[in-house]
Amino acid sequence: MKQVDRYLLRHFMRILGLTLMACIGIYLLVDFFEKASDFIEHKASASQYLAYLLNSIPLIALQVAPLVILMSMVLTLGGLGRSNEITALRACGLSLWRIVRPLVLAVVVISAAYLLINEFISPLNTRQLTRLLDYQLQGRPEPSLNSDKIWYRDDNRIIHVAHALPEKQLLQGISVYELGNDFLLHQRLQIPELYYRNGHWQAQTLKSHSFDQNFGDLESTIQLTNQTIDLGRAPADFIRDAEQRGLKSAIDLWHSSQKLSAEGFDSTRLDVDLQTRLAAPFTCLIMAFLGVPFSLSRGRGSSIALGIGLSLAVGVGYFLLQSIALAFGYSGALPPFVAGWAANLIFLLLGVYLLLRTRE
Repeated sequence: MKQVDRYLLRHFMRILGLTLMACIGIYLLVDFFEKASDFIEHKASASQYLAYLLNSIPLIALQVAPLVILMSMVLTLGGLGRSNEITALRACGLSLWRIVRPLVLAVVVISAAYLLINEFISPLNTRQLTRLLDYQLQGRPEPSLNSDKIWYRDDNRIIHVAHALPEKQLLQGISVYELGNDFLLHQRLQIPELYYRNGHWQAQTLKSHSFDQNFGDLESTIQLTNQTIDLGRAPADFIRDAEQRGLKSAIDLWHSSQKLSAEGFDSTRLDVDLQTRLAAPFTCLIMAFLGVPFSLSRGRGSSIALGIGLSLAVGVGYFLLQSIALAFGYSGALPPFVAGWAANLIFLLLGVYLLLRTRE
């Protein structure tokens, strides 16, 4: 590696490290103060505080990585431009691509690490945080079965939900197993869909299977219509379950989507989450690419504060655009692929346009 490349990489990695630590620190501080009351109220131990910090840092790093890369690229090239080092390198015959090449290669390596962390490490951190914040501190019952579907116990009933869509107030593929004091199955309800209306779950059709209370043999099966079902939960109670499925790895999301489609359920939300997960590592590359024309077009008189403010504005714009695309994707207005990749494509085109306007 040439000396110029090593110099540029040292400069970039130093700014990247400082920016990443600052963003993680601010994010972690704000997030911790929001949850501090839960830790204090439940008298959390030192190990629980440490577990919260260790499991939160990788997740926060993934969320702020694109903004950190954009900000680091802008500050690195902007600083070199203010000190006339870019001009000196250009006078030595180095093209713009030759100057930014080591920085782009470094971002490629960071994007690969992002993909590995997002696929294998972040699901583990998410499960640990859920277990700590929801089950250990708040005392919620931890699910007894770990699968793609939802299982929970309500008094003498075991309830199984194949697919929950809390934003639509809809549950699909519900089975309710009613047990007696002897733990024998007395009744089983099979419900294709439940809608939450006027504070109650409503089933248009269901099948009720009755079993012998002594031997457990099937006695009768009847078809019922327009029934009110008490599940012991409201739609908001299924949001956490939906979030957990949405934070699985890309492979798990793909398998879950295939299972739901094969069973005849709506897999749109999982398909959108899958495309978003696949597009996430490329966001880092696009932000690095976008940072080149932003930093070089501002000239020598630009300040560090302007670079930081510009990066934050771009980051907010990307977040808003992605949120809108995801909302359209979840509602079915956009195909899952378009919803997951729309923000990346638009900002990539913006970067190409700005780069073409930047004079060599």
